[in-house]
Amino acid sequence: MIPALLLMATSTNAPTVAEPFPLSQVRLLDGPFKQAMDRNASYLKRLEADRLLHGFRKNAGLEPKAPIYGGWESMGVAGHTLGHYLSACSQQYAASGDGWFRARVSMIVDELAECQTRRTDDYVGAIPDGDRVWDEIRRGEIRSQGFDLNGLWVPWYTQHKVFAGLLDAYHLTGNRRALAVATKLADWAIDVTKGLSDEQWQRMLACEHGGMNESLAEIYAITKEPKYLALSRKFHHDAVLNPLENREDRLAGLHSNTQIPKLIGLARLYELEGKAQDRTAAEFFWDRIVNHRSYVIGGNSNHEHLTQPDRLNDQLSNNTAETCNTYNMLKLTRHLFGWQPRAGLFDFYERAMINHILTSQNPEDGMLMYFIPLTSGAKKPFSTPFDSFWCCVGTGIENHAKYGESIYFRSGDRLYVNLFVPSTLDWRERGARIRQETRFPFSDQISLLVEKASGPFTLLIRKPSWLSGRATILVNGSPAGTERDGYFSISREWKQGDRVTATLPSNLRTEAMPDNPKRIAILKGPVVLAAVLGEGSPEPVIVDGGRPLGEWLKAVEGQPLTYRSKGAVRPVDLEFRPFHQIVDEKYAVYLDRFTPDEWQKREAEIRAEEQRLKELEARTTDVLRVGEMQPERDHNFTGEKVETGEHGGRKWRHAIDGGWFSFEMKIDPAAEHELLCSYWGSDGGGRAFEILVDGARIAEKTLSAEHPGRFFEEAYALPLELTKGKNRVTVRFQAKPGNIAGGLYGCRVVKSGSKSLG
Repeated sequence: MIPALLLMATSTNAPTVAEPFPLSQVRLLDGPFKQAMDRNASYLKRLEADRLLHGFRKNAGLEPKAPIYGGWESMGVAGHTLGHYLSACSQQYAASGDGWFRARVSMIVDELAECQTRRTDDYVGAIPDGDRVWDEIRRGEIRSQGFDLNGLWVPWYTQHKVFAGLLDAYHLTGNRRALAVATKLADWAIDVTKGLSDEQWQRMLACEHGGMNESLAEIYAITKEPKYLALSRKFHHDAVLNPLENREDRLAGLHSNTQIPKLIGLARLYELEGKAQDRTAAEFFWDRIVNHRSYVIGGNSNHEHLTQPDRLNDQLSNNTAETCNTYNMLKLTRHLFGWQPRAGLFDFYERAMINHILTSQNPEDGMLMYFIPLTSGAKKPFSTPFDSFWCCVGTGIENHAKYGESIYFRSGDRLYVNLFVPSTLDWRERGARIRQETRFPFSDQISLLVEKASGPFTLLIRKPSWLSGRATILVNGSPAGTERDGYFSISREWKQGDRVTATLPSNLRTEAMPDNPKRIAILKGPVVLAAVLGEGSPEPVIVDGGRPLGEWLKAVEGQPLTYRSKGAVRPVDLEFRPFHQIVDEKYAVYLDRFTPDEWQKREAEIRAEEQRLKELEARTTDVLRVGEMQPERDHNFTGEKVETGEHGGRKWRHAIDGGWFSFEMKIDPAAEHELLCSYWGSDGGGRAFEILVDGARIAEKTLSAEHPGRFFEEAYALPLELTKGKNRVTVRFQAKPGNIAGGLYGCRVVKSGSKSLG
């Protein structure tokens, strides 16, 4: 658990106390982060800019120069990857000085500028059917279902990626044309939205819109044009941000990554205007996510949605910890540290960077992860080079280009060393150059060599929360420094050749789920250790009789941070390795802990439930996770008078006042099936509906609170004549006149097992 932060009362001005060094002044040295950056750079060079530009040229009336990529780039968010690619190439140029990346950025910006000049409205984008939707918005015609705006998948979210890429090109490569394109695009956004009422704005903002407020605030910061600040303020989603400004936690059930960029935007606005409520919202949100909704690896969300606070025990799946979320939480953390430098902020940053961001890249080929599965027995699913282009591929190519951006911060004559990453820092303003040498986290020693110095300054080395025992801080071999606000502080007149050696010991330790002290993860320092499972291995548990970790978890000689259990893990002893080093093996991050007596009582029960779920999964042909963006899009969810919400940690859908909703489900044409639907047993009162499959009624249902206080499932037979020879069917929930259809909390198609078509 990251130590809770003190949320400070704020003034009406917004001084930035500390700032990170530009990427161009930091160079990574060999180590896991440099290796990850190099793999990522190779992948960036493999991507073809003309294929990413396909939709931009098409929307400008120009002939595309290459075919469009697959995956999400061939879908409604086409163009989002180009924005991320612009950012990643700009970051890679700043982080390495490789001129190839600056040339690639220049080429893309020139192409976007040409696309912009070919239009009469200064729009630049690749979204298919975008012109229709933008024209409807201009007329005030707004229909939103959370991830759908007038039939289009998150168009403002996609445009934000283009804005962000252009601004990174300007800041990191000095491309002034990129700023010109971004500014004209902002003028277009002003024109599109100028006639909207406050109510229409809020209806539109119910659809995910990324960090539009942040990009527009940044354009204002550069140009000082008030119109861009005014538009940034318009992108204020009241339903989410107003409670946070009042320190109210209403986040449960919300789509996680939809919210985080809104707070990053408020953080940037606070820095520009000094409004106290912006800072309050950003700090309160950070605390509620990091300290109440984050897993041990630093990531958050299950199936992209936020849980109830401190309720994670039942939120482990193959779709935990979306990588985009952590990308954005690290951005937010940088803002908070700038306002008030605190070591606790970088305890979180370090944990998430090692155990989530570094973990999210395949060390063999540089491919990337969308989710980080934390259910026991999972394997890491990686992207393909040219046919995925998920949101987390976009943020992923940025993640591994910018490891150097937060290692060092400065504040006057103070130099903060926040991360222990082998690197060099060129503090040009003070004529100093520092070289950090370390094998951390595989060694507890960090060395800082002053390669060049000019005058005095104060060096502050983060005192990590995982420190066990006494740290040793030496300058040229002699003890030095004092503790100050979570840092080891050394003030002196530095000379060339001065060397600081910090030894920061750590022990093995456990961290428990906030709502289950017997479900634990194991760490050494900030590093999460996962149990490596063989194929077909049952879920492991710990039966240690209360013995300390060190008595039954033994280091493997010659393999740093690798351990082997001795007699405490059932059913067999296992090897524990750093989570980020596991690639193509099954693993367990969380393990349940029992006393011998408890295990004897629970073993049969647990194995029986595992078998039941295994058998259900084996019978399952398809599953719809109701109310979640990607599953609903994959199943072509649609409807009229449809609403969504969350109860008991689960999402629901219903259709009111005689409305309906439908979705497609996969079918095995050679088997008989049942439709298994999940309901809340306390629902009742006017909930009468029909269930139809390909237009044929298979059931009528009236919910009448028949199972109060719990969820229940009901199975409906799918007649063979409806499914024979088909691969998919359309399921429709149709409310009776004046009634509600649902709420439906989940749906799956399962093989009945009673009949088989030969």
